[in-house]
Amino acid sequence: MSLDPALVEGTRIAVAEAGRIAMRYFRQAHGRWEKGPGQVVTDADIEVDRFLRERLGALAADAGWLSEETADDGSRLTHARVWVVDPIDGTRSFAEGKAEFTICVALLEQGRPVLGCILNPATGERFHAEVGGGAWLDGIRLRVVEPVGIAGARVGLSRTEKRRDAIAAALPEAERLDIGSLAYKLALIAAGRIDAYVSLRRSHDWDIAAADLLLAESGARLSDASGAPIRYDLAEPWRKGLVAAANGLHAALVERIAGLAAA
Repeated sequence: MSLDPALVEGTRIAVAEAGRIAMRYFRQAHGRWEKGPGQVVTDADIEVDRFLRERLGALAADAGWLSEETADDGSRLTHARVWVVDPIDGTRSFAEGKAEFTICVALLEQGRPVLGCILNPATGERFHAEVGGGAWLDGIRLRVVEPVGIAGARVGLSRTEKRRDAIAAALPEAERLDIGSLAYKLALIAAGRIDAYVSLRRSHDWDIAAADLLLAESGARLSDASGAPIRYDLAEPWRKGLVAAANGLHAALVERIAGLAAA
């Protein structure tokens, strides 16, 4: 599949500009509140969301819209193409001044990501993937290296993972790392800086769609906790549990946590 180069470049430019908006707020005084228990949102989330909806909508007017910070009216389900956006993934880290947050944009076609951009504005890392066109970090093509096994594997966890003790008990020989932003953790697998991500908590399309393509194009795999492929753009855009890693390690991790996922 070949994407329109103008669409691809326009998306990358829009994400870069969104990053500059976010950085105007980073480590500066700004509004912060909770939209639900433990769900932090800031002025930056809202401004970036508004900007990306306008800019991406102009690039692909026929595409639907799904974003963490926009009420989902279900109209996206009538579109063959859908923009999936997290204006700031890792908002808690962002609000705390930690450079572990990302801006995530994916374009779905028939329920699968065909274009994905993940930007960490604080570090300047720019991850990009196109279906069939590889995964890239700042112009360098990414290919994952298969770890020997779980022993010593660097497994990223979410700080808000409620069942982290159970996961740690299931993977005692792995090295466990706390890193903010789910999308950032997944991108770091594609970049070879960590080996895997395991979670039993809920994740949404906007958290993972761009990273899913990045992983696939770098030779890794993202699934739900049972090992099943992720299906996007359903009426309920979330699933419970994720496993991401290079193929051999992925299978071993799914086997280890299968019982936990079913509990």
